[in-house]
Amino acid sequence: MRFVSPKAVKTMSPAAGIPEFSPAKGTLLHRQLFLVLREQILRGAFGPSGALPKEEELCKHFRVSRITVRRALADLATLGLVERRHGLGTFVRQGTAIPRAAPNLSLIDELKKQASETEVQVLLFEHALPTESVVHLLQLGEGEEAIHAVRLRTLDGMPVMLTDAWIPSEFRKGVSASRLRKSPLYELLLGQGVVFGRVLQEFTAVIADPTLAGQMKVEVGAALLRLVRVMHDDKDRPILYLAAFLSSERSRILMDIPGDTVNTLTAGRIVHDGL
Repeated sequence: MRFVSPKAVKTMSPAAGIPEFSPAKGTLLHRQLFLVLREQILRGAFGPSGALPKEEELCKHFRVSRITVRRALADLATLGLVERRHGLGTFVRQGTAIPRAAPNLSLIDELKKQASETEVQVLLFEHALPTESVVHLLQLGEGEEAIHAVRLRTLDGMPVMLTDAWIPSEFRKGVSASRLRKSPLYELLLGQGVVFGRVLQEFTAVIADPTLAGQMKVEVGAALLRLVRVMHDDKDRPILYLAAFLSSERSRILMDIPGDTVNTLTAGRIVHDGL
């Protein structure tokens, strides 16, 4: 699995305090400017005053026309992210920046919280032959089928996570589409006597293809976070492969690493696969 770099290359500009970018082909300029400014607004990059740079500064900084700037600002205002004050400029609306809560739950507790706060749709449930990578990670035999479930979690009607999960077929008696509509997968496995052990996780980024874009309600080509999680039992046998796709606009991944594990793989490792 490799990180897919976005076409719009961003670097911080000390002068303007907002990123410079190289326009990506195939996307309207005002839309690109809108996305860059929205990201900065949600990160609270414009300070206590919330004042965005003047239109003239934005034109110069991004090398675009005033019409492009005004269209981007109008889109931000339509979303309720900014307000235009006559004679003063454009300001971020109060309460727009995302609060950064600290992680304080175990993995199982976090799964339980996530299940209770979101609604789930089972998009696919089948017994099928897994992909080669899933066969390898779950240590399945050649030609061995597994249980495959694709689910979509929504919050207030908005998709926040799509999960693509595989588990060995030996758990088929306790897992069904109807049960997955009522209970998260980890609970169904616990109900069959599974005791969870170590968890292997990998974070990457992918570009939304038309299918993913439609399911997650994002633009085709939008960058999505991908979390691949392989959960083992207490005998170190892999029993669950899960790939979760999240929109970076709606979700974040938090980690709290104990001090005594900083020098271990628990703290994570960056792997460069090359080009």
